[in-house]
Amino acid sequence: MKISREVQNRLRTLSQQEGNTMQAILEKALKLYEERAFWERTNRAYAALKTNPKTSGQELEERQEWEVTLKDGLEEE
Repeated sequence: MKISREVQNRLRTLSQQEGNTMQAILEKALKLYEERAFWERTNRAYAALKTNPKTSGQELEERQEWEVTLKDGLEEE
């Protein structure tokens, strides 16, 4: 994989600052990018869901059905 000299320099700087290898920095950055992308997709899907009254109502009904299971098997304190 080829990267620009600027990116390589930035990686090297971060590597030195963090005391990690450049590979470790890239792995951490990729993990954070994947997590961010997941939540952005999730947020877009919920936004789309809420714009449709039919699907929004169905989702709300389903959540209410699952709510009764939150305390299954738990005693009141």
